Amino acid sequence: MATSEENSTEASIICYAPSMITTNGVWQGDNPLDFSLPLFVLQLTLVVVVTRFFVFILKPFRQPRVISEILGGIVLGPSVLGRSEKFAHTIFPQRSVMVLETMANVGLLYFLFLVGVEMDIMVVRKTGKRALTIAIGGMVLPFLIGAAFSFSMHRSEDHLGQGTYILFLGVALSVTAFPVLARILAELKLINTEIGRISMSAALVNDMFAWILLALAIALAESDKNSFASLWVMISSAVFIAVCVFIVRPGITWIIRKTPEGENYSEFYICLILTGVMISGFITDAIGTHSVFGAFVFGLVIPNGPLGLTLIEKLEDFVSGLLLPLFFAISGLKTNVAAIQGPATWATLFFVIFLACAGKVIGTVIVAFFHGMPVREGITLGLLLNTKGLVEMIVLNVGKDQKVLDDETFATMVLVALVMTGVITPIVTVLYRPVKKSVSYKRRTIQQTKPDSELRVLVCVHTPRNVPTIINLLEASHPTKRSPICIYVLHLVELTGRASAMLIVHNTRKSGRPALNRTQAQSDHIINAFENYEQHAAFVAVQPLTAISPYSTMHEDVCSLAEDKRVSFIIIPFHKQQTVDGGMEATNPAYRLVNQNLLENSPCSVGILVDRGLNGATRLNSNTVSLQVAVLFFGGQDDREALAYAWRMAQHPGISLTVLRFIHDGDEIDTASTRATNETDLKVPKMNMDHKKQKQLDDEYINAFRTSNADFESVVYIEKLVSNGEETVAAVRSMDSSHDLFIVGRGEGMSSPLTAGLTDWSECPELGAIGDLLASSDFAATVSVLVVQQYCGSWTQEDDMDLPESPVISHETKSTYVLENPR
Repeated sequence: MATSEENSTEASIICYAPSMITTNGVWQGDNPLDFSLPLFVLQLTLVVVVTRFFVFILKPFRQPRVISEILGGIVLGPSVLGRSEKFAHTIFPQRSVMVLETMANVGLLYFLFLVGVEMDIMVVRKTGKRALTIAIGGMVLPFLIGAAFSFSMHRSEDHLGQGTYILFLGVALSVTAFPVLARILAELKLINTEIGRISMSAALVNDMFAWILLALAIALAESDKNSFASLWVMISSAVFIAVCVFIVRPGITWIIRKTPEGENYSEFYICLILTGVMISGFITDAIGTHSVFGAFVFGLVIPNGPLGLTLIEKLEDFVSGLLLPLFFAISGLKTNVAAIQGPATWATLFFVIFLACAGKVIGTVIVAFFHGMPVREGITLGLLLNTKGLVEMIVLNVGKDQKVLDDETFATMVLVALVMTGVITPIVTVLYRPVKKSVSYKRRTIQQTKPDSELRVLVCVHTPRNVPTIINLLEASHPTKRSPICIYVLHLVELTGRASAMLIVHNTRKSGRPALNRTQAQSDHIINAFENYEQHAAFVAVQPLTAISPYSTMHEDVCSLAEDKRVSFIIIPFHKQQTVDGGMEATNPAYRLVNQNLLENSPCSVGILVDRGLNGATRLNSNTVSLQVAVLFFGGQDDREALAYAWRMAQHPGISLTVLRFIHDGDEIDTASTRATNETDLKVPKMNMDHKKQKQLDDEYINAFRTSNADFESVVYIEKLVSNGEETVAAVRSMDSSHDLFIVGRGEGMSSPLTAGLTDWSECPELGAIGDLLASSDFAATVSVLVVQQYCGSWTQEDDMDLPESPVISHETKSTYVLENPR
């Protein structure tokens, strides 16, 4: 009886639907919630707000976004808020579900199309035997557990055969969600580890198997009346795939060829492809497989490259940010936890969760053991492959729509997915802690690096924009046979909810295949530029790496890599870039947070590069630059480190170096000032030597520098007497236009009357008083600046006394360069 009432209600709505879409307004006496459009807008807003609320709440627990989306749906559904009949009838009335579900499926259609576009079958083919066997091992046992569990859940009165039931529950339990796993790995900082790479490859293979099994399950579910129907569904699906591969793909390749390289694709072509997604969905729905299967296959046949990249850019944020949460919300709205009745059913629920988890872990451990992996790693791998997400929710929704799963089973399986994915991060964090090698290395500064040893530099890059200046700077650092430079290039990528940010697979770049998305295209661009530099420069080794992290913890990746690779110097770009009119504007405020955290926690010396382009850099030949470099020396360990770097540069035949030392013209005032500030200096951790000691080290280092470079015209040393900050600023401004690069110390912990008052007006204190002055928008010159901070974590008095001697040796060999290249 209820059903006929429901149907009659729906029929009556259809009768007056045309006038019930938009309201005439509350002033006309209309209730907006009686009309489908305002109601849908309210529902969508609620879903997004609740989802985002859970994302915010669960962020400290490092939970993937899919958990928040499912939880959001459950809260809005009959389990929590929907228990109030007034809320359910007002916000989610029965008549609105059709509109909501239709939109959710449109979002799902386009999201699966994007997944297809981003997935590279070549990567799946090249995953290797180990990943393939781990994926199969991790699927078989949970599938069998699902099959066994299906016998206890299957009702004899159900019109569907046992086989279909087995297939649905088996797929739901054995599947792994690739995008969710990628997110978890990045959160746990495991994405660049061996275990991360294996689990990503295995998840990709698992994903492909899941799609094949899902198509099979749907075909069997929809053909209960006619035994031949499932056969026809299989045949027509195979024909559809063949049409996509042999007709659609060549057509899209023709579109790509017809568009000149570097130009945007015409709106007509993009519109044609987006329409093709809906047509594919319609065809597969009509032949008996789910519409998302068609969209996924259509996405798979689009070649990787600029076209795929354009489609992802146009669709991803709208689809995954707005429409996809609707699908998870619908799943939550269908989940009625109250349907799970009686302790026996709850016991079954926990038993299934345990068995499914254990099944995947045991299957993975057995295969991993055969591959010679430790048991702990095998267990971690098994847990990671338990990640659930979109595919499982599709399986469950289709199962519920096809009446394969009743309310109780559906709610049980949704909770299984939620718990299995939710427990992974905390368990893996406890279980798998890669042994942190206590790295002790002496050469944490340029000053401590011996002249005949390798200089190791870690270069951090956000965008390709900074690459040319950094390469010129590295070339000016003068790699030689006695002292080569090893460069670790780290592309810093923000960890977002977007799956495309996760799919940076350098193997595809090496195989000559185009980038999968804009992030990878940038990564390729950066790495290609550095590898090209490596080929044309002598005594340089480049190793490209990628760090995917939230900006708040990105410095941890940089620091651990620097320590792991025993780096002496980190170069990272300033958070502002030069505008067309010569001013400075912030590119991304989060870059500043990374820089500040890095300066506080770095295990070696750091240089912040204010990139205004080394425009004056004229190349003498294919790998030699010509630069006018100036060092502003005020005293202190940061300034000595700046001078040590410039000293190394001075060996380069194309570098002219000017060292301007600022000296206070009233020594007594200097001493008094030091005494006055001595108490506060002691509070600064870096200031562990008194002023006289610092001055003695400065004098020794400067004398060593002057002795070594006395005969060379390319090196100029000037002393400038100044009384206060104003005179310092005037002296700096007088020399600003004739140079290409300023190198200055950050001056952290140093108190000097020469820079008194300058810090009061600092925009960016992380650059120090002088660095901030040189980097400010109102500074007349457009000169790049390198602000250097010396690492001072493990100073010993003996080290300091030895330091001035080491570069002297390095510059005994300089005469040959100067004689051969007189200016």
